[in-house]
Amino acid sequence: MLDMLVVGGGYVGLSAAVAVKQAAPHLNVAVVEAAPEHVWKNDTRASAVIAAAAKMLEIFGIWNEIEPEAQPITKMIVTDSKTSDPVRPVFLTFDGEVAEGRPFAHMIPNVAMVAALRGVCERLGIDIRHGLGATELKTEDSHVTVTLSDGSTLESRLLVACDGVRSKLRDLAGIKTVTWDYGQSGIVATVEHERPHEGCAEEHFLPAGPFAILPLRNNRSSLVWTERTHDADRLIAADDLVFEEELERRFGHKLGALKVIGDKRAFPLGLTLARAFVAPRFALAGDAAHGIHPISGQGLNLGFKDVAALAETIVEADRLGLDIGSINILERYQTWRRFDTFRMGMTTDVLNRLFSNDATPIRIARDIGLGLVDRLPRLKSFFIGQAAGTTAKDNPRLLAGQAI
Repeated sequence: MLDMLVVGGGYVGLSAAVAVKQAAPHLNVAVVEAAPEHVWKNDTRASAVIAAAAKMLEIFGIWNEIEPEAQPITKMIVTDSKTSDPVRPVFLTFDGEVAEGRPFAHMIPNVAMVAALRGVCERLGIDIRHGLGATELKTEDSHVTVTLSDGSTLESRLLVACDGVRSKLRDLAGIKTVTWDYGQSGIVATVEHERPHEGCAEEHFLPAGPFAILPLRNNRSSLVWTERTHDADRLIAADDLVFEEELERRFGHKLGALKVIGDKRAFPLGLTLARAFVAPRFALAGDAAHGIHPISGQGLNLGFKDVAALAETIVEADRLGLDIGSINILERYQTWRRFDTFRMGMTTDVLNRLFSNDATPIRIARDIGLGLVDRLPRLKSFFIGQAAGTTAKDNPRLLAGQAI
């Protein structure tokens, strides 16, 4: 019998397995992933990893492996404009460091992050099984039994579901969600440009939603482009010339000529919050527990906070000789994470509604607010510390750079 089974082999699921196994090597930990073994190597996307999460990757011993592929975000600017505006005034500028030599975030290719996490899983002896989804779930007093898509079963004292925002296991566990659709889609693409970005990230608040330009290595940038769903579908279906023309209208010309490289994809945007994060011998983490709007770039980092809190809860319970799958233990994790998740979900919801709005009075009010923040250095420092995850009072040890 396993001590902990993780379903979902993305960065959150792999991190959960590593965090527990590294701190408690005697525990038997395994990962099940629905995708075939090498699919992750085709992922051309990149993710923003905040400073606190980078500290956790340092504790895992893989930051030195990831860092050569990571692009520090050295500056961030915020504008508020219409697509047709010839000039986009900058209302807010953040310096990118939370400490000397430590940027508040890095942009990391997903392939580099997953490769490093899979490598440490192998070194720790964590078994990863591919091409298998969960079809049934049965909870008993001492363990949970998961039936997989090939008909085989696995028994574990604790099951951790990291299987995404449409989590099958969440449904099997009977956990309900609060969900609504924004009528928006996020277009994700990577572009090459002629001139260097100097590590600067930009967030343009446009009438259809935020348009984020996030720096990557080698004169490239990652785009998270919010559009109304029907417009996003039209853009994805269009040929490259039409797509790049629409892209230039939003991106501008200051980095020179643009070229889309790799795939471009659109993902529906909404808010999904699980009504509970735990059940007997069962815990949710990452997007299975919460799916939020990408306006703040915090989705993955919320998942990393879940990992750090859950691992600390499990390992401390194990050291005390307690049952790691007990609902009393798991409720400590839920108490730790649920309010922060709800707060971030509501914050991104309000920001999206406020900035995806072209009403003149609202626009004037929000621009005045951005301008005031830009003139208050202490408030800006507070916001950057919050975004980096370095000032939270309830941070788990891993996010503070401390081993469990």
